[in-house]
Amino acid sequence: MKRFRAPRATSVVLVMLCVMYFITYLDRVNVSTAAVGFGKEFHLSHTEVGLVFSAFAYPYLLFQIIGGWISDRFGAKRTLIFCGGLWALATMLTGFATGLTSLLFARLLLGLGEGATFPATTTAVARWVAKEKRGFAQGLTHAASRIGNAIAPAIIVLIMVRWGWREAFYISGIMSLVWVAIWALTFTERPIDHPRITRAELDVLPMPKPRATQVPWGRLFRRMMPVTIVYFCYGWTLWLFLSWIPQYFLHSHHLALAKSALFASSVFFAGVVGDTLGGLVTDKVFKRTRSLKRARSWMVSTCMVLTLASLVPMIFTRNLYLSMMCLAAGFFFSEMTIGPMWAIPLDIAPEHSGIASGMMNMGSALAAIISPVLSGLLIDRFGNWELPFMVSMVLMALGAVLALRMQPESKFQSGATHGAQPVQPTGV
Repeated sequence: MKRFRAPRATSVVLVMLCVMYFITYLDRVNVSTAAVGFGKEFHLSHTEVGLVFSAFAYPYLLFQIIGGWISDRFGAKRTLIFCGGLWALATMLTGFATGLTSLLFARLLLGLGEGATFPATTTAVARWVAKEKRGFAQGLTHAASRIGNAIAPAIIVLIMVRWGWREAFYISGIMSLVWVAIWALTFTERPIDHPRITRAELDVLPMPKPRATQVPWGRLFRRMMPVTIVYFCYGWTLWLFLSWIPQYFLHSHHLALAKSALFASSVFFAGVVGDTLGGLVTDKVFKRTRSLKRARSWMVSTCMVLTLASLVPMIFTRNLYLSMMCLAAGFFFSEMTIGPMWAIPLDIAPEHSGIASGMMNMGSALAAIISPVLSGLLIDRFGNWELPFMVSMVLMALGAVLALRMQPESKFQSGATHGAQPVQPTGV
């Protein structure tokens, strides 16, 4: 009889981060399915529903860099405990909404709570994951978030049918509080302080470095700007999908609520596969070529072109199943960019990984503000549900070109007198 072997400490941390990504995206996108309920109850237009979708992103944008600085300064443990409690409260408050104003307030609070979560996660990954596996770790955690996207429509519909749209937010908020409690009990800031860490695990993890006291904000921001713009192009498509896909099937193809949720989940599950595969591929390419430019920039550019190509046919067809396959393929290829994109801040600025990832994620946060509202305006104005996807195609083409200028192979140096130096294969 085999003895039970407890999972490694590094595996436990990665699983906890995956669960967090799952819950945060469940909390974000449950509103897109629940909009069928509160939109009807509060008599909201598509533009007003788009405002509810995007309200989350205003404080989320603001707290990307601030949250990155906080997580680099005070650590991922305390940052995520505080943020988790805040986003749990915001989720439950959404269920108590009485109209457009209270919905907007709850969503603003949710963005405030989740603003520092991904930069804090990057800080944890920088300490708990070996460099050769960072693409996989980032792809896996984001795949967990897409599982949240994928099952959210079905779960929210089931809860709405059984109890109502408000209860969906109560249940999601309770799940968040449970995660916060477990995180507080299991995570340590430094791997060496974990009671169950092994010497074999410590040997492959990055050497701990003292926290940087001076942050060269201007130079770091300029260095990350091309990455931020590319991530904006990706984020536009992401938030278009997360916000409007359930209602696209409901209204454009006139499906029943339960069936529209099933089709939306099918599209989002393609993203789960894309996230996981993208992380594996970028690590494989880097291991084989020792070229960050090929593993990151070239891969992101290629995937954006494939996303654009996948979405083109849906403009010319009204066939439900062909539209679903186009959307699923587009979401698959766009999500394959996640592993390399979230590894880039660690490649460029490992000493400021939280801040650098926050700067990058500002692009997605800005897209989250504009994309849902503009898409709602286009739908209200022209009654065309394919038109927002045409805008997404244009931005994917732009992102594919700009991705070649991200230069992940040139490491950012904190010292004022040092320029960017190419990353050498040795010592990686």
